[in-house]
Amino acid sequence: MPDHLHHYIGGERVAGTSGRFGDVFDPATGEVAALCPYASAAEVAAAVEIATQAGRAWARASIAARLEVIFNFRNEFIAARDPLAQAISREHGKTLGDSHGELGRALEAIEYACSMPQLTKGEYSLNIGGAIDNYSVLQPLGVVGCIAPFNFPAMVPLMMATMAVAVGNAVILKPSERVPSAALQLSELWVKAGLPAGVWNVVNGDREAVEAMVAHPGIAAISFVGSTKVAESVYQEGCRHNKRVMAFGGGKNHMIVMPDADLDLVADHFVGAGYGSASQRCMALSLAVPVGARTADALVERLIPRIEALRIGPYNDAASDFGPLITRQAQQTVAGAVEAGIAEGARVRVDGRGKQVAGYENGFFVGSTLLDDVTPDMAFYKEEVFGPARGIVRAGDVAEAIRLVNEHELGNGVAIFTRDGHAARRFFEEVDVGMIGINVPVPVPAGYHNFGGLKRSKFGEGHLFGPDAVRFYTKVKTMSARWPEPKESADGAGLTMPTNT
Repeated sequence: MPDHLHHYIGGERVAGTSGRFGDVFDPATGEVAALCPYASAAEVAAAVEIATQAGRAWARASIAARLEVIFNFRNEFIAARDPLAQAISREHGKTLGDSHGELGRALEAIEYACSMPQLTKGEYSLNIGGAIDNYSVLQPLGVVGCIAPFNFPAMVPLMMATMAVAVGNAVILKPSERVPSAALQLSELWVKAGLPAGVWNVVNGDREAVEAMVAHPGIAAISFVGSTKVAESVYQEGCRHNKRVMAFGGGKNHMIVMPDADLDLVADHFVGAGYGSASQRCMALSLAVPVGARTADALVERLIPRIEALRIGPYNDAASDFGPLITRQAQQTVAGAVEAGIAEGARVRVDGRGKQVAGYENGFFVGSTLLDDVTPDMAFYKEEVFGPARGIVRAGDVAEAIRLVNEHELGNGVAIFTRDGHAARRFFEEVDVGMIGINVPVPVPAGYHNFGGLKRSKFGEGHLFGPDAVRFYTKVKTMSARWPEPKESADGAGLTMPTNT
């Protein structure tokens, strides 16, 4: 009998009352491992009410008190990394090494939040004119909503929410209903760290819960990560409800390969950055774009044996390079994208369709696949393929490669491999992409820099972590103060626009 999971509201586990549940699968076996409650709009509203009350007290807590909780949470998180990795891998399917890598990135966001006192200092100007002083302060928004994707069950929620908590907000997190357990474990860690009940809440669910969060007037801001289509919808609806919204969508990340690049190094990087985690990463390399026919042929010659050597298997098999996809539907979608690419004229260099793993025949596995001669008019090129099917797009020169990048509607990440500093500088200046790698295949910045794409990879002005997180989760108040001299007399009402001279 599958386990029944729960919500986490007001500092304790709460059973779902909607009567609706969704299956949580073991993607390696295809079996149902747990049942996840799907919250109704009424359950979301109840969580917002609890978070509102708790958030008011938390916002008034001293900086020292809030900082102590964040430091405590860091220590609890480090101590719990092994069970967290196990929970992530069981529900997502990624290898344990990959889960530990995710948690390492999450730790960066937690540690960056420890610098909250420095980041939230206001500004002060003495005597701007007329003995008037100006100062500004940053204050929390109140209750904020975080809607996380399945591919990083711990990292993305913590990148979204840790700074929100640190600066004094209450949080309602809706994790992906495919991978709910890590978020519930994080809730227990917040309690151990001393966070007051109701400041951190987890509401599980599907579209109904998302729509309720986006529409609820008690939630001041929404942070979302998911597909581009849903990100755009959340952004538009959130703005319609007068919320602050940052919504991150998908990516189609090109890797430009110049003729002077070390092609063995390039091949290794492309395989690692393209196929890791079964390519279920918004920053995974999607397409290699070698410049010139000789470069393309030489690169493909190196890629084929490396890709063919990749091993798929369950997360707890140390020999597995990557695991299954998240659902049966995802497995079918990726296979369909490969078939469509072939039908449109792409050449199969490595075919991973139909691969099975002994003892896990019902798992959601897709083997590593490589299509050559992919062109911009193909659906395989235009759309994000969230699975281990990558492509080769041949470019005649660097100008064509840059044009390909800029004409694609998605602008999450891009990389160039070259020994030519001038080419790299031109590339950086001309590409319209949010995160750029120069001989770095996955240009995800450190936790104290802003993360976010351009074009249809990001809606709204905020960034997922880094300095923008402080700005996104706070509001600015500016005061003008003047203290008259004793017995200073008034000189009549002034009707002209006041100046500081």
